[in-house]
Amino acid sequence: MTEVTLQRKNQGSLLWRFSKKFQFAADKIIPDSLVFCLILTFVVFAAAMLMTGTNPVQLCMYWYDGLWTQISFAFQMAFMVIVCATCAKSPQVNRMLGALSRAVKTPQGAMILLMVFGFVSSFVNWAFCTIVTPILAMQLSKYIKGLHFPMMIAAGYSTMILGQCLGPTASVYALLATEGHFMQDTIGIITQDQSVYNLMNVALFSILAIVTVVLAVMTRPPKEETVEFNTIMDEEAVNYDLEGRDTLADKLNGSRICMWLIGTAGIVVMGYSFFSMGFFGALSVNFIIFMFLTINCFLYSTPTSFVNAHKDSMRLATEVMIQFPFYGGIMGIMSSSGMAAIIVNGMVSIATSQSMPVWAYISASVVNLFIPSQGGQFIIQGPLIVDAAQQLNANVTYVINAFVYGDEATNLLQPLYVIPALSVVGMKLKDVWGFMAFIWVFWTIITCFGLYFIPMLV
Repeated sequence: MTEVTLQRKNQGSLLWRFSKKFQFAADKIIPDSLVFCLILTFVVFAAAMLMTGTNPVQLCMYWYDGLWTQISFAFQMAFMVIVCATCAKSPQVNRMLGALSRAVKTPQGAMILLMVFGFVSSFVNWAFCTIVTPILAMQLSKYIKGLHFPMMIAAGYSTMILGQCLGPTASVYALLATEGHFMQDTIGIITQDQSVYNLMNVALFSILAIVTVVLAVMTRPPKEETVEFNTIMDEEAVNYDLEGRDTLADKLNGSRICMWLIGTAGIVVMGYSFFSMGFFGALSVNFIIFMFLTINCFLYSTPTSFVNAHKDSMRLATEVMIQFPFYGGIMGIMSSSGMAAIIVNGMVSIATSQSMPVWAYISASVVNLFIPSQGGQFIIQGPLIVDAAQQLNANVTYVINAFVYGDEATNLLQPLYVIPALSVVGMKLKDVWGFMAFIWVFWTIITCFGLYFIPMLV
């Protein structure tokens, strides 16, 4: 083995050396997620003044109005972080995921298991995947040495994002399949067998999924640069129950009957919902939260342990609760000032019938950096790209697919939806952002080529 070959081996794989260029930028440039959000706010505010001519006072009012559009969602996401993290800390769940983790013996096997688990759970629900995947990553890191934990979190998070492009729970696909949606007069009802499971979308998803797994497995750091889980955070089992139950009040606080009754009622609700609406039809964000809350009634089976366990997890939801309204403010500026429409119209105006999906992808990617809500973004952008597609005689379904890929892809750059995962494992945005950006580069190149050439072949 030559000296040059040995030196490169000691520096990790080729993909690792490439990924480090992004991580270097993350270490030096990317601030904490709240600062990232505030900087985006200032950039959008200045750009809206220049592009739309809206005066600063009016923009401040658009920002103020937008703040409150995300309050309900902020509470949902914060509540989700709390109940899911509480579930993850329970001895029962740790034992179950530990058993799954012991099914693999190598770092490569662990990464593949993590990503397969992520894709499957993303088809169930994006919120479920966002929380459960980092929990499994923690367990795998406890049993298998040599795993680079930040890369595991970034790779696991990418499965949630990509899974929405082929999953039945993506908000745009669900919306367009619903009777009476706001664009029904223009495009009618588009069922999910047409919008989600068309050949072009399945082919593109399959290519991206395979590439993402290969990237995650082949991006191997040298031993001295590996950041393992126990170097980031060390969890200890905590007893949340009462030490003694001498008084009547203590006995009531430590009674299992109350929590078991509530948990049983939750099981009844879940069973009825699955029976009446179907498995996927029942899985809203609220329902996912309710599922974990019900599970926690049995995992922490006394009122005292139930409350104390959730109280301990509340600190993890702080950033989520604070930042979602600020992104609502950004959305308010872009939508009310007309800035989003200007960006989209400018991009699609140079499109052709063949390139329209590519431009829909690019425009969705740009707008999603500032409006990280697929449903809210489609209300603004959907009519514009659909109208352009119809004028150009482009395939409307493929254009909608392209919008979803663009909306999802830049969630690798836009930190809003990774915050719950980071909160659960106690990490900062800069720890994983470089790896997320690294994955995004490959996605963007492959998706643009795929959207242009795959329709010619199917």
